[in-house]
Amino acid sequence: MEEKKYCYKYPHPAVTADCVVFCIDGDRTSVLLVERGGEPFKGYWALPGGFLNPDESAEQAARRELEEETGLKVPRLEQLGAYSEPGRDPREWVITIAHIAIVEKQDVKGSDDAADARWFPVDSVPPLAFDHARILADALRHCNFNG
Repeated sequence: MEEKKYCYKYPHPAVTADCVVFCIDGDRTSVLLVERGGEPFKGYWALPGGFLNPDESAEQAARRELEEETGLKVPRLEQLGAYSEPGRDPREWVITIAHIAIVEKQDVKGSDDAADARWFPVDSVPPLAFDHARILADALRHCNFNG
């Protein structure tokens, strides 16, 4: 039996999942960022994340992308919110579901489409790709961290 495809007359957005991962090392809070290995924003730093596969939830995609891009597995993710402003991604109409995790500091390594992965003190974050500065600011407020 052939699988039925969905057909709608309205355009549909792509959906991504992004992760804001914090670690607290003494009195310093850091955030995990990846250096983008491809366009758009090649060479810029960004939150780990990417597009959902058709067979996974936003949380499953967030976990998969985080592990693929940094090698990090997290025990718990909390959904921060959805970001849907038009033009937030120059490739196409993209809505992201952002997630937060707080972990013990551990080694990370950029892989998959991330050229690098590093921890940055939240008060020394480089310019970020897409609208990730806004997402990070929202996550800092949500967790009551000072940025």
